[in-house]
Amino acid sequence: MSARMFLSPTMLSNALNFPKKIHCLNPQNHPDSLSVPIQTTPEIPDTNNEFKLNPPIPATKTAPWMKGPLVLEPNQVIDYSKPKTRKKSSDNKNEKAEKLLTHKVSGGRGKHAMKKILYSIDILEEENQQLEDTQKNLTPIEFELSLGKLGEDSDGADKRLFRRKLPWERVERMVFRRTKRVKAVTAADITLNDELLERLRDEARRMRKWVNVKKAGVNDGVLEQIRLIWKTDELAMLKFDMPLCRNMDRAREIVEIKTGGLVIWSKKDTHVIYRGCNYREMRSSFHGGKEETKPVQGSLYERETDRLLDGLGPRFIDWWMPKPLPIDADLLPEIVHGYKPPSRLSLMNAPSKLTDNELTHLRKQAYHFPTHFVLGRNQNLQGLASAILKLWEKCHIAKIAVKWGIPNTNNEQMAYELKVLTGGVLLLRNKFYIILYRGKDFLSPTIADLVSNREMEIRSFQHLEETTRSNISQTFDYIDETLSDLDHVSTIGTLKEFEMIQSKHHGFNSGISDSEVEVEAEKFKLEKEIRNQERKYFILKMKINKASKELMKLSSACKPTEPNEDQEIMTSEERECYRKMGLKMDSTLVLGRRGVFDGVIEGMHQHWKHREIVKVVTMQRVFSRVLYTSQCLEAESGGILVSIEKLKLGYGIIIYRGKNYKRPLKISRNLLSKREALQKSLELQRIGVSKVK
Repeated sequence: MSARMFLSPTMLSNALNFPKKIHCLNPQNHPDSLSVPIQTTPEIPDTNNEFKLNPPIPATKTAPWMKGPLVLEPNQVIDYSKPKTRKKSSDNKNEKAEKLLTHKVSGGRGKHAMKKILYSIDILEEENQQLEDTQKNLTPIEFELSLGKLGEDSDGADKRLFRRKLPWERVERMVFRRTKRVKAVTAADITLNDELLERLRDEARRMRKWVNVKKAGVNDGVLEQIRLIWKTDELAMLKFDMPLCRNMDRAREIVEIKTGGLVIWSKKDTHVIYRGCNYREMRSSFHGGKEETKPVQGSLYERETDRLLDGLGPRFIDWWMPKPLPIDADLLPEIVHGYKPPSRLSLMNAPSKLTDNELTHLRKQAYHFPTHFVLGRNQNLQGLASAILKLWEKCHIAKIAVKWGIPNTNNEQMAYELKVLTGGVLLLRNKFYIILYRGKDFLSPTIADLVSNREMEIRSFQHLEETTRSNISQTFDYIDETLSDLDHVSTIGTLKEFEMIQSKHHGFNSGISDSEVEVEAEKFKLEKEIRNQERKYFILKMKINKASKELMKLSSACKPTEPNEDQEIMTSEERECYRKMGLKMDSTLVLGRRGVFDGVIEGMHQHWKHREIVKVVTMQRVFSRVLYTSQCLEAESGGILVSIEKLKLGYGIIIYRGKNYKRPLKISRNLLSKREALQKSLELQRIGVSKVK
């Protein structure tokens, strides 16, 4: 409701005689309006004797329509629909202490709500404890004051809410600070004095030319470049590529060993080498494997690995990984005279082939093994094979790394030749590692000699037993037996009988290949192959019959529309115009393996809703099938075939909707659905593949 207040002329004239500054009913909301308070009458100066106020009105509640200004402009309206009232803060303070636990908590079941609930419980417990302690000794007035103080203290609950931890967050945690890595002391720090070292490092920081150390490492070419730089300058900078850039400490050791200098400054993948005070030009190139290495003073792991590799060959000084150093297989001999693959012998009823679980277990073990050999040669690996056989006497796995930066390395050829020479099992082969397992039937040379000696002893005992048995049988023969009867002496249980049976069934002990055995084996092989082919033919025949039945069911469900003979006549000019329009169209309808089904016809009508022609792209390669598809689309959709064009992806079929085209209210469902069309395509594919086989 809104109302307008109008004052009489006398009231306006009296109001105009007021001074400019007059108090209003609500000076905060209406500072510019003129109003007179209701409860008390303001004091007015005596200059204007004509205007006198009424006596003061007693204090009563103000009516709602009197809360606005008394004097308003004619165009102003007071809205009394929503009177503004303020709630007393004292009521909130009193109610807050009572509703600490019962009021609704914002946030649902989240972390914020849990903290509020826990804090409210703690506040109530504190209040109850304080009340129990003070209620006995306090007067009623002091008791009420204490309650009010507790209510005021609860206002700061929200401020201290997030400082408190939840019960499961109060667990003390052990914090271990990360220790700073101690910089390793280099040879330059020990040998050179501080002034010289500082001067050299200042010069090294200003260097802008370096020698690139590629994947092959510090080879003769790099050493030659360092030698040329040291002729004119005492410092040389090296920048390392993979894999040495991953281990710069190892790169520093290699450089100091090969050049005889000192690395005085390092940063990221660069080293600066000082030639030394007593520098002499290097006369001959360094050969990494021939120089003797110092005894290892490292960890137990390094000492045990060196003990394992001692005596197998020279070490690879350019090794890019941490120590211990592996064996350089390229420095081993290419051909070893009298080399033979190791002899193998399986246990009774124990297969020599590895299972999947055993293979996985061995691969996991090989991951933690050190690298035993480093190889960069593809052929002539008899020296490496003999070293691997010596290693297999102590360790059942040989781990071989492929050298970086060597051209024309072929890890497949390396692995094949090592497998043939050693007869081991290839666990892993990639461009970095070749891992060989010695096999379950591996026999070391010492054990193989023991086995062969034992077999010779057993054979000699058999011959001795046979001779003694024959001698004893001859002494106990009957005297009256004739010489003809002696030829028919029984050979049951003798060594001769065993050899006869072995030669009869196997044919290899006599040294002559038995042709009958070979013929029987070939006959048995052919019969087995014929049985396998008959079984495959039976399975294919069953698949074809099953697919044919499914195809007949799907074909019976499809009822294609016959072509309409009464079509609209299209001139050659119109046909050419529509053909060019269709070729320029970007929006196409693609036919997949399902062919023509209900969804394709519906899509054509959707195209015709906005344009006159539709371009259908099919992936079929045979033109006869493309022609059949175009005729089917023309008959089912009721359009006019414009042309069939060869495109990059396949063939494009352009169909015109017709001059008298009207979108059908209900599209006929006489073709297959999308799922049935896919099923038909799968059955056709199954029949085609079966016939090809």
